[in-house]
Amino acid sequence: MQKIAKGFIGIALLFMQGNLLAQQQFNIQAAAKSTVILNVQIIDGTGALPMQGAVRFKGDKIMEVGNLKPVKGESIVDGKGLTLAPGFIDAHSHHLGDLQRNPTGLSTSNQGITTVVIGQDGEGYPMDSLEKDMREKPIVANVASYTGHSSLREEVMGENNVLRQATQLEVDKMKIILQNELGKGALGLSTGLEYEQAFYSSRDEVIQLAQIAANANTRYISHIRSEDVTMADALDEIIQIGRITKMPVQISHIKLAKKSDWGTAATIIAQLEKARAEGVQITADVYPYTFWNSTLRVLFPARDYTNMASAQLAVTQLFDPTASYIVQYAPQPSYVGKTLSTIAKERNETDAQTLINLVAMAADFKQKNPGYKGSIEAIAAKSMSEEDVAKFIAWPYAVICSDGNAGGHPRGYGSFPRILGKYVRTDKVIDLTNAIYKMTGQTAAYLGIQERGVIAVGKKADLVLFNPATVNDNATIMNSKALSDGIAMVWVNGSLVYKDQKATGNKPGVLIRR
Repeated sequence: MQKIAKGFIGIALLFMQGNLLAQQQFNIQAAAKSTVILNVQIIDGTGALPMQGAVRFKGDKIMEVGNLKPVKGESIVDGKGLTLAPGFIDAHSHHLGDLQRNPTGLSTSNQGITTVVIGQDGEGYPMDSLEKDMREKPIVANVASYTGHSSLREEVMGENNVLRQATQLEVDKMKIILQNELGKGALGLSTGLEYEQAFYSSRDEVIQLAQIAANANTRYISHIRSEDVTMADALDEIIQIGRITKMPVQISHIKLAKKSDWGTAATIIAQLEKARAEGVQITADVYPYTFWNSTLRVLFPARDYTNMASAQLAVTQLFDPTASYIVQYAPQPSYVGKTLSTIAKERNETDAQTLINLVAMAADFKQKNPGYKGSIEAIAAKSMSEEDVAKFIAWPYAVICSDGNAGGHPRGYGSFPRILGKYVRTDKVIDLTNAIYKMTGQTAAYLGIQERGVIAVGKKADLVLFNPATVNDNATIMNSKALSDGIAMVWVNGSLVYKDQKATGNKPGVLIRR
């Protein structure tokens, strides 16, 4: 009886503490001054036509939208006729590391990004660790995360033992971990099937894990098994996963990365539309560049890194060595910023031979420096056509992402302004309202995020004020951290984080749980 009594006392104390915390949060909310943003064109993120008006928010919530007048004591922002949109949601992001190192977050805020979606390409983070990190070291942007398939394989099979198929016992262990993470609020399962950590997994392994995600009413996102040589089979795999599990499936950074496939985006889209007509909830995200950023090793689809025929295929079909730049290379830092063809000339080698040698040198460096932190090698590889990129951006079921981090590839600083400047204003691939929808409300819907992505009463006050006439990306490979033009102000959870190309120092980002 004494133990039971103590148990009830403990529960009562927890209840009282919970009430006290709730009251404190209520008092903070009540004490916060409201802010009204006047004289703006509102594009609300639903796909609806723009409207002239104002938005009022208090604390982290939007209070009113419409024809508003200031009230006594509130903060007033004159929008000066600029456009106000929901904060942009980066559907496929690698920004967390930069935000942790630089918590004021120019890489995201200068683009108008207020939420980053991480755990991509199969590399995930435990939800408890994310929560602890964000509590101990706040950052500027909100974070939502998938659970990564490759991370599950490394945890269960061992980091140095993943170059094989998993046993059924190992798959069952992965299922338990995945189910636990989904229960803690992960968005779903992500895979990076083109990378070594998951490349050797069987289709059955992936389907079994995807079914766990489907049973939890979550989602599946995938860097598919190939974006070039065996892309047809890779598309078949993700469509099959969607068909079997009946859950939403998304292709990460959709692209056609084989030169002989350029110009066939319409054919790929038709295949995806056919799957959708058959009930498969397949979508995609896309970034607005014709070159990607990854390891040199992905240029060998068969993982035969010393095969001259494979290297020759890479330099003729899979990327343009004269327009592809080494952006990280620990074995020889002087190679950074040079094209692979330039390095080949310096070494008095063919492009194919240099590709083989750079991969080998990186592997040797890794073996001799097991404690090395960070990426040993990476290349920004030109391998797509502008026509295909534009078609994928315009596809009604594609949303926008950066696939970026700070540095190396300009997408880490420029993706969203590039959409608004190049693909909306200059090239007229899509109109402004549709572009905002693809960056906000549509993305939130695809992710299952309820409180963000639209400007409406009761939603979170993640907002971006920008000038459609001047917004433009300035980042390049040679200057990948150049700030964008035209992003005037950015708020995250009602807190101003960016104004006139400067961070305010506020760090209001929260962990978003499904």
